[in-house]
Amino acid sequence: MKAAAAASPARPTVVVTRPAEQAQNWITELQAAGWPVLALPLIAIESIADGARWRAVIGDGTGWDALWFASPAAVQVVRAAGVPAPSGCRCWAPGAGTADALRDWGVAAPYIDAPPPQAPQMDSEALWEVVAPRLRSGMRVLAVRGQSADGRTGRDWLARRCQEAGVHVHTLVVYRRVAPPWQAAQRTRAQQAARDGSIWLFSSSEALAHLRALLPAECWQGARALATHARIAQAARAAGFGTVVETRPTLADVQQALESLL
Repeated sequence: MKAAAAASPARPTVVVTRPAEQAQNWITELQAAGWPVLALPLIAIESIADGARWRAVIGDGTGWDALWFASPAAVQVVRAAGVPAPSGCRCWAPGAGTADALRDWGVAAPYIDAPPPQAPQMDSEALWEVVAPRLRSGMRVLAVRGQSADGRTGRDWLARRCQEAGVHVHTLVVYRRVAPPWQAAQRTRAQQAARDGSIWLFSSSEALAHLRALLPAECWQGARALATHARIAQAARAAGFGTVVETRPTLADVQQALESLL
């Protein structure tokens, strides 16, 4: 009689730290692939509700040569305020999530400029490679973006490159990124996930800063993290994570990186 095959070891839980508005697709896909998932958003999105002004500034897009949406949240909060999808200009997206949000809003795919799926990274530098050949002096670009709780809008690398090319870059801040108001149960579950072999998935350095503020006494030396960019990986190591793996920010690459940690 053949011995029964050994049961496969249980997979570790993946902690999804994206804002709640952006996390569901990741949760669904990871669960479908057999991964237990814990949603612990480490960034909350607060809309700076001013829909009338946004409609006046953005219009149908024809007043701008390009609209640069810095994140999926930038698209989502503007769309939720009733601003119609632009139809008369290029729309820039630094990554696949933002490009997907633009398409869902109704922006025609040929008008979306984003790094190609095979790009080594999805960030401002990769977007620059796509849009730079189109730029000419005197163009007007509107950057639609968020800011942190202390008023910082994040990296200005792409804006500086555009300005050096003679492009006029204007900024429209439409949301704030703040630390989420965790309840006691979330805090307890996060402490458990720091010690039980869970794998934390980070797509933002700011999320790591919020985690350190929410659990200032926690030791992360035994914890594992996946980071979707080199800067985020650096922040995870600085936070004390003992194991940090860098991956491209696509579901396929994240799943491959997760498998590498088994």
